[in-house]
Amino acid sequence: MKWLRKNIIGIIAVLVLVYLFIPIAVIMALSFNNPKGKFNVSWNEFSLDAWTNLCGVPGVCSSFVTSIEIGLIATVFATILGTMISFALVRYRFRGRSTTNLLIFLPMATPEVVMGASLLALFLNMRFPLGIVTVTVAHIMFIISFVVVTVKARLQGMDPRLEEAARDLYANPRAVFRYVTFPLVLPGILGAALLGFSLSFDDFIISFFNAGTLVTFPIFIWGAAQRGIPVQVNALATIVFLVALAVVLGGQFVSARRRRALEAPAPIKVDLLSRS
Repeated sequence: MKWLRKNIIGIIAVLVLVYLFIPIAVIMALSFNNPKGKFNVSWNEFSLDAWTNLCGVPGVCSSFVTSIEIGLIATVFATILGTMISFALVRYRFRGRSTTNLLIFLPMATPEVVMGASLLALFLNMRFPLGIVTVTVAHIMFIISFVVVTVKARLQGMDPRLEEAARDLYANPRAVFRYVTFPLVLPGILGAALLGFSLSFDDFIISFFNAGTLVTFPIFIWGAAQRGIPVQVNALATIVFLVALAVVLGGQFVSARRRRALEAPAPIKVDLLSRS
């Protein structure tokens, strides 16, 4: 009983991780499956057909590339705009700041169905043709709130004494931002960008309302689910997961290496000429 009380937190953490990774493990396992019928829901036999022929099903690769393009464009714009908004809300005082802060949170609190339908009505009233542009604009409006919240939290958690120390050493505002502020905020910006891309890539509801005839990867999966999801979808999902995992692990490795470099004691240089 004493051992259980001592390790209860670790046990719960392991159980939560297992619960989270079971669906991912099933998707990865079924990507090597050769199903009997149209539905890839139970194991039949091992096969590499989906991996050797990723684009074997019409529309799967084109929809996948479309989602990648929309996700990258929306992430770049939302990250730039969200970072600037975060700096404005944290570092500056201006009239309407509280109202702006409230409006930033509205897209996060609004159901996606409401946002998608509202944006569709806006585009139709403007007589703007539905397609990749409307989906990209809708995704930017959807994910920018998450970027602002993430970067804003990073800014608020910064130690202001670091910037004050740089100013005490006669560094100008540009140098302070370049060598102190930006490196400290960069992990938050990268995290916000990764979150924004994942939200854009797997969005279905907003995309479905504003896509018109455009087919993104989630829309393709929804359509394929009516007649049987191909195994190639599992293979592509596995690739996306492995790439995201590699990015996260790479970021953790770089952060740990930088932390060790900062914690390591600086070498002491001895001037032998001055001592002789």
